[in-house]
Amino acid sequence: MSYDRSELALPHRHDGRVPSPTALRPPSSPAVAARPGSGARPRSWSSYHRALRVLRRACRWQRRVATLVALGYFAVFLTLTVKAPALMSRPAPGGLPTGLLLAVAQIPVTWLAVLLFEYSARRFVDPLARRVSRYGRPADGDGRPRT
Repeated sequence: MSYDRSELALPHRHDGRVPSPTALRPPSSPAVAARPGSGARPRSWSSYHRALRVLRRACRWQRRVATLVALGYFAVFLTLTVKAPALMSRPAPGGLPTGLLLAVAQIPVTWLAVLLFEYSARRFVDPLARRVSRYGRPADGDGRPRT
């Protein structure tokens, strides 16, 4: 599993816009291409495949963060319930037991995870999906934008 997010950080010009994907394509060299008979496929640098790879990586990152926020809080709550029952039965401000207060706080934490998921989808994933949809699925691997 790779945690390299270098493809997500696209270089920006001075006016804040991202250069076109074809400008980011590295030059082809014989050292990068697969050798005949080696069984390895040449690495795809077409804009469509690169944008799709970046989109998949962003979706995976987004799912992991939202899941860890929601399940992480629940795991902490369960751990405290098992390991520190005296703390969970101690009265919190307002007279409620701490355990009940933390249990009720799971609802806002879950909503926070949903809002985080929605924000990151609109901010990071949706622009990548729009970039992928601009390209037709390449039949011959050219990766040129649709007209």
